Amino acid sequence: MLPEEAWRAAVSGLPVLRGLSKEEMERLRELATLLLNEKQVVAAGGFSLDDNTRIKIAAQACLPILNLGLDYYAGWVSVIVYPGEFMPEHEFMDEAGVVHVVHGPVMGESWERGPVILSGADAVRCGGHDSTNVVIHEFAHKLDILNGAMNGFPPLHREMSSERWAQSFTAAFADFCAKVEMGIEMVLDPYGAESPAEFFAVTSEAFFETPRTLQQEYPDVYRQLAAFYRQDPARRAAEIGFGKTGLHLMPPR
Repeated sequence: MLPEEAWRAAVSGLPVLRGLSKEEMERLRELATLLLNEKQVVAAGGFSLDDNTRIKIAAQACLPILNLGLDYYAGWVSVIVYPGEFMPEHEFMDEAGVVHVVHGPVMGESWERGPVILSGADAVRCGGHDSTNVVIHEFAHKLDILNGAMNGFPPLHREMSSERWAQSFTAAFADFCAKVEMGIEMVLDPYGAESPAEFFAVTSEAFFETPRTLQQEYPDVYRQLAAFYRQDPARRAAEIGFGKTGLHLMPPR
């Protein structure tokens, strides 16, 4: 188990965890301990990765699986942490068969069969109830891929309806993309318009960071996420008095 003093020092700086019960915090601590035992959390790019940062990352990563279990993060081994935004380079082929090389500063990446990669500076700044949480975003991708592809459709529980999930997310994604196209300012990160997979990750961020805003904007999506994550952050937020927050636009990933 993570030492109590180190755990308290780390999680005290994560407002996203406020509202969790004593029992939930203890379960989160157990999951974070297991995560740090099972995954290699390593520094890159000259970053000085201390225990406090490791615990902060682990706590945020385990919040989505609080009522799911660590098995949801099976099949990969590494979390790589850079000092800040990093510059990956990717190749892709368009419909005409032309290969393009793209690169730019990003806060995080999640590889389908590989590591989660994070900006350390952004990872420790997360948890501020502003809809942005790069740790939750990238770990949501790991949940999404459990069905075999990053497509915004994670493996649902038996009691959930695939049709209802698809209807809720398809309608919300279309509405969201239209608003982004029109330049309407929103709390949700416009990056979610990139694809259904990014929309799932962005709404997962908002589900934990600004749940009442997501609940008001896309109530059907909120209900589906509550059923999937088996949590109700909007209720927690109401109990501790968190209101809605203003606009926050995320830097490019």
